[in-house]
Amino acid sequence: MTDRGADASKKWNALIDRLESRDALVGVVGLGYVGLPVATSFADAGFRVLGVDTDRERVAPLEGGRSHILDVDDADISRLKAAHRLRASTSYRGLAKADAIIVSVPTPLPDGIPDVSAIEAAGRSLAKVITAETLVILESTTYPGTTEEVLAPLLEAGGLRAGHDFLLAYSPERIDPGNERFAFGDIPKVVGGINDVSTRAAATLYMQVVPKVVTVSGTREAEMTKLIENTFRHVNIGLVNELAQYANEWDVDIWEAIEAAATKPFGYMPFWPGPGWGGHCIPLDPSYLSWRVRRDHSHEIRFVELAQSINAEMPRYVAERISLLLNERGKALRGARILGIGAAYKGGTSDTRGAPALKVLSLLARRGAQVAFHDPLVATLTVGDEELESLPLGPELLEEQDLVVALIPQIDVDWGLILREAPFIFDCCNAFKGQNGHVARL
Repeated sequence: MTDRGADASKKWNALIDRLESRDALVGVVGLGYVGLPVATSFADAGFRVLGVDTDRERVAPLEGGRSHILDVDDADISRLKAAHRLRASTSYRGLAKADAIIVSVPTPLPDGIPDVSAIEAAGRSLAKVITAETLVILESTTYPGTTEEVLAPLLEAGGLRAGHDFLLAYSPERIDPGNERFAFGDIPKVVGGINDVSTRAAATLYMQVVPKVVTVSGTREAEMTKLIENTFRHVNIGLVNELAQYANEWDVDIWEAIEAAATKPFGYMPFWPGPGWGGHCIPLDPSYLSWRVRRDHSHEIRFVELAQSINAEMPRYVAERISLLLNERGKALRGARILGIGAAYKGGTSDTRGAPALKVLSLLARRGAQVAFHDPLVATLTVGDEELESLPLGPELLEEQDLVVALIPQIDVDWGLILREAPFIFDCCNAFKGQNGHVARL
């Protein structure tokens, strides 16, 4: 599969020079929460960029100069299009002229089994169009071995050899939707290629848009990097979620205790409890690791499985706490009016994939509560068989609720109005730090 040595390196100098001088066409396959910021970052750096997505509903707004995600402004799309540095298409044909192609397609985990069908589809489509002396980089989160075992054979079906006719590498995506402090261009990139020149070319490309590139010895190490990062978070979130349940029984303010622990300047990193987790990364990435271990060794990674169990139970725990809190106020859960604040999976985004709000509100609705929600970034949310619309906050709406539950620290929420007007609040995200009285805390 590989072509090593000085002669092979010289062969690729022209491509590497084009990447370094930014005189290259960069293709981005997949224009979602990860792919679109990647595409605009390279276009901003001076590259010509062609984004490809088979979903016409993503491509059409981009062709009209509009963004479909919050992390990329309409003005940026219009500016880059006007400068002829960004194009979007549903066709792979234009990628025949690309010098480098980044694959950033979804990799869900239905029933705990990795679904790499989008990677496979991209590989089959690229095999029909890529030409010799092209660099292909996979960014989709997946299990170690995917780049070489799944993507490489599909690309080689077109007659070219990976590492000889075209270069192939993996670089885990590290985009954090809604994070205004760390955008794509602020975060170091990890890169591992199937051979030395693949690593060198991929590192050269990313050096043009990020502050630091860390190279590893191969694609498997790069694939493992992303899983380690999010498994670390996954396990520690599970730990604090379990501690939060006991802290409540002991009348301990878990938030205050964690803040105090975080003053230690070494050996500790704070993680925060919540009503569950959502999105595509934290709930799913550790499961890629678990699946590979079960497949290859027929046993589990016990830390991962335990944290999964704890975190998956948090929506049920929140629903139980709400029922008990209402009971203490002489109100049954059945028929109670409950308003959830925050419907996205995290603050600063409109992404509702796996959102804890959906799980909590669904549990409450099944138990007879009258549920509603408010989120400035999410227009609708399907709870059971009913599609709910985000309700505008106002004194009358808040006063008529039996309980308002703060689920995530969403931006642009009028927390002061909620504190003043809501008769009773259950705070699951520390939105009302230091408040007591009519505020109960997770």
